[in-house]
Amino acid sequence: MRLVILGPPGAGKGTQAELLSEALGIPHISTGDLFRANISQGTPVGIEAKKYLDAGNLVPSEITVDMVRARLAEPDAVKGFILDGFPRSTEQGDALAQILADLDATLDGVLSFDVDADVVVERMLSRGRADDTEDVIRNRLSVYATETAPLLEYYAGQVTTIDAVGDVQEVHQRVLAVLAAVEK
Repeated sequence: MRLVILGPPGAGKGTQAELLSEALGIPHISTGDLFRANISQGTPVGIEAKKYLDAGNLVPSEITVDMVRARLAEPDAVKGFILDGFPRSTEQGDALAQILADLDATLDGVLSFDVDADVVVERMLSRGRADDTEDVIRNRLSVYATETAPLLEYYAGQVTTIDAVGDVQEVHQRVLAVLAAVEK
């Protein structure tokens, strides 16, 4: 099973991706984790990414694409994966399509975690992180709406919307029910 997970910050994507990874026996591939791993290992793309991150800038798409391409070519990702944080734009969607074509693979589905902005703000504020102010959170939601939400149209026909409101296990059961329907 090859899945892309979309949703605004604070929608629970990472938590659900971890649970799905265990349930399906496929890797959860988070771009944040990829950045950290490549930086800590001192890979060429990691060194390049670190320059941008240290300056407080977004890592250019080409670097992210190179990291994802390398990760999807690893043996544990051959039978499937859950992508979390990639693609973030329709251009990255095109890059993923090319990576999959090169691997002679296809995407099985796109899960879109749907949650109201006020719920996201409440969730993220309750985490108590110093950098999570309401203004910062609402700005991140705005960036998501502008840059990432167009992927919902890009993947039209492949997107299944998941109600991401509720406790972790409730949402997980919804995801499993949707995937059982996809596999049939």
